[in-house]
Amino acid sequence: MDLLESERSVETGILSTEAPEVAPLSRRLPAAPQNGLANSLERKRLQYYLFMMLADIALLLASFIIVTAVYHQGLPIAPEMRSGLMTAYLLLPMYLTIALYNGSYSLDSLTQPNYSILKMVTAMLVSAALLNFFAFFAKVNAEFSRVIFASGMLGASVLMATFRIALSRWIVRQCGPNPKNQLVIYDGGPRFTLPYAYHVDAEEHGLAPDFDDPAALDRLAKYLCNMDEVVVSCTIDDRLRWAEFLKGSGRHGEIVSEFTRQIGALGVIHHNSANVSSLLVSTGRLRMRSRVLKRLFDVSISLAALILLAPLLLVIAAAIKLHDGGPVLFLQRRMGRGNQFFDICKFRSMSDGDADGDRSASKDDDRITPIGRFIRRTSIDELPQLINVVKGDMSYRCSIIRCATSPSCALQPCSWSCLQASGERADENEAYRRSCAVARGCARHRGSIGPAIAHFAALRRSGASRLKWQRCA
Repeated sequence: MDLLESERSVETGILSTEAPEVAPLSRRLPAAPQNGLANSLERKRLQYYLFMMLADIALLLASFIIVTAVYHQGLPIAPEMRSGLMTAYLLLPMYLTIALYNGSYSLDSLTQPNYSILKMVTAMLVSAALLNFFAFFAKVNAEFSRVIFASGMLGASVLMATFRIALSRWIVRQCGPNPKNQLVIYDGGPRFTLPYAYHVDAEEHGLAPDFDDPAALDRLAKYLCNMDEVVVSCTIDDRLRWAEFLKGSGRHGEIVSEFTRQIGALGVIHHNSANVSSLLVSTGRLRMRSRVLKRLFDVSISLAALILLAPLLLVIAAAIKLHDGGPVLFLQRRMGRGNQFFDICKFRSMSDGDADGDRSASKDDDRITPIGRFIRRTSIDELPQLINVVKGDMSYRCSIIRCATSPSCALQPCSWSCLQASGERADENEAYRRSCAVARGCARHRGSIGPAIAHFAALRRSGASRLKWQRCA
């Protein structure tokens, strides 16, 4: 009891006087992993590459042995088998050399069977072409059986494709869809979840790229052990230190930047002569040959469509004219290539009294004529835009794009077809504001020849008629 009273008196004395300096309590950090957070996958990948290569050798030889034996109706040790197998012996080194260079044994080939099969078939075709080329100049083509050569190639391709499908499925079950170790370090930056990656908090684990503290660098290096890729999400002030550390780590290092995603950066350009770097946000126009081919494609398809659809166009035009005697076409100013205005052509679907679009249209708008309701529902009112394609104001685009369905609308490439499918009419200022949103998306892509035509029925199925473009502005 006396001890407790003495302690309280000490506490009281301490509280009544000036508080002394108290050393901060050091938080106990978790022990750093000695061999990394995960086992190394690099050795496994090398084993998979070697296994795939040995399987290709065995399957190619097995295919030619079986085909030759069936063709000559003999055993593999028969003398007549040698000429048939000579093709496989000559083809094999060419195939392996090309396969090693074209990515047949790469990281993507382990988990993506379609990619792996494409690379394998490419290597087989190129090696077959080279073998025939050399055999032609060596004048030994007559010694090779075309049946054995073609059948052996086909059989080997089928066997190797089947093996790649089975191997990729097995690797995905063993290592996941990404057979490499990825580490995400949070150090004050935005938090996110990278699938199949390890995530650590820098503060909780005591990780900091402090170049004045060798122990801190050693601790951080232990976390990076056996990692193939490292992604750091840090504050702007710490990016330089993290960048210096990642450069010296000997690993693939990335630093998260929200700004580069907001502007849709495509890459980094270093202007060494001016000692400055810039973010690539637009790749420019198509090359001259591509533009010529694209223009020929647009004109030929549009002219053919206009000729084939001429009877339908004439019937719709006559029906619109006979209904109220107003104009057949509706012209509206839109923003096109290079942020320049052009007049888009459509069949008029509203009464002529509001042809200028002073009021936005709604689903059950009383201004829509009976004929206009039909051509809107079937998208026939869009067909006159073929004239815009022939004139060069518009172009075809094969991709179906949904702009306003995502919060990051400014990052999505847009086409006027999404805007047109909304079925709205607006004044020139609102149309200009919406078209600017379209131009922001289209101008960043190499294929931005102009406003694009998409598949109208597919746009309706994708819900484009319910888009709210106010989010794009």
